Amino acid sequence: MNRFKTYLFFAVALFMSSCDPELESINYDEINPSIFPSSEADVEALVIAAYHPLRGAWSDGIHTTSENGLMFVLDATTEILQGAYGIQQEATLHRYNPTTAGVTRFYDTFYNKISAMTLSIDRIANSEVNDNIKELGIAEIRCARGLLAYELFDLYGPLVIAPLEVLKNPLQEEPLARLSHDATVSFIEQDLLAAISDLPSPEEATYGRFSQGLARMILIRLYLHEKRWGDVVEQANAILDMGYYELEDDYVGLWDVEAPVDSKEVIWAIPADYAGTSENQWQLMVLPSNFPERGGWGTIQSSWKFYDSFEPNDIRKTNLIAEYTGTDGVTYNRSNPGNYMQLGPLPLKIAADADRSTGLTTVDIIQYRFADVLLSKAEALANSAGAGTQEAIDLVNIVRERAQIDPLELVDYADIDSFNTMILLERSHEYWCENGQYRSDLIRHGKYVEYADDLNGVSSESAPYKELFPFSLARISEGKGAFIQNPGYN
Repeated sequence: MNRFKTYLFFAVALFMSSCDPELESINYDEINPSIFPSSEADVEALVIAAYHPLRGAWSDGIHTTSENGLMFVLDATTEILQGAYGIQQEATLHRYNPTTAGVTRFYDTFYNKISAMTLSIDRIANSEVNDNIKELGIAEIRCARGLLAYELFDLYGPLVIAPLEVLKNPLQEEPLARLSHDATVSFIEQDLLAAISDLPSPEEATYGRFSQGLARMILIRLYLHEKRWGDVVEQANAILDMGYYELEDDYVGLWDVEAPVDSKEVIWAIPADYAGTSENQWQLMVLPSNFPERGGWGTIQSSWKFYDSFEPNDIRKTNLIAEYTGTDGVTYNRSNPGNYMQLGPLPLKIAADADRSTGLTTVDIIQYRFADVLLSKAEALANSAGAGTQEAIDLVNIVRERAQIDPLELVDYADIDSFNTMILLERSHEYWCENGQYRSDLIRHGKYVEYADDLNGVSSESAPYKELFPFSLARISEGKGAFIQNPGYN
């Protein structure tokens, strides 16, 4: 893991950006494609460069736990998180438009990384490096490209995917249109399917790096997005057949200061440290300045609606803090919120890490877990059948048992509407403040606007077209008519 962090720290020196007119040109003064990569170390550098935009970092890591990260913004569009100002408030009220940098920045900052990965794949494929090294390197980069493309597709819909021939001629101006919906899905799917065969098994994968389990997990998310229920079940079964993953007994302990490097529940986590290689700023975002031992900026809260949706004994709300006594000696809670809990409880989720030496923490950023496989398969089975099934309920109950709450009975969730309402609630309770996937879950079931209106009342600015984020005006302008804005934002 230390080697992985070291490579990440220096990857920016080798990270390449290139593309059509909308992307940055290759700097041939830094890297000569005719001689690079020429060794295993060169291939490793290109691979780690592909991880670079996927880490947690305020300026250029899409999984930062700050206001610049996916989880922060996406959960803030739901009842999980609420904000009283800034991008968090705009997300909460669905008050975003093409000038809202907090939502357009994900595309603006990261879309050219897909092209950089395309060039890296081509360079490795045409190198003289050992075939085994090449195959593994290409598999990791294809998994990174598939993951990033899926995340941007989930936010904005169809993407611009620059062809290799365009990338190799960066001085030739050629504005590109967005792919069709189906072509974008196919691009992501083919990357992930191709990566599976050459990625290591979960047992063999280095903690923090990609495995066959992760590639299949992202495919599950893609297939859920497309409601391809049979494909969800197929990928979930493939993960189950690995015989490796299992739920941890201690849900809360997954987010302790001790990294879960040996956990068989974690499918992919991003190692965090104080050096800023990959940053976790969540306590800084969540904890008020007067929080005991070590506080933060208190930039975001949860909602009382979300808090009240949990069953009383559900351990998954342990770090959804509904009361604390501040350094000023005052106890803050729902009846005495002050300026710290006026919207809801503190959505800490992870260990408070009171001994941390900076605003950062070493608690790792867990992105995907085995529980997701179980609940995804349950949802797919029920929706494929058009009704709740005993197998689907049994899978949900495995997750609920770990949460120390009573099992569900099929008779109460036999019709598909009641089942889907239940599965949405379970997903929100299980994955709050992890990777922001609950927004996509609500959209999939046609509840995104309804839930926002219910949470915000007359202040809600939600609408069906808000299910996709807008592109920035700069991207539309640079597209010279070829790049079309999402409907509703013109």
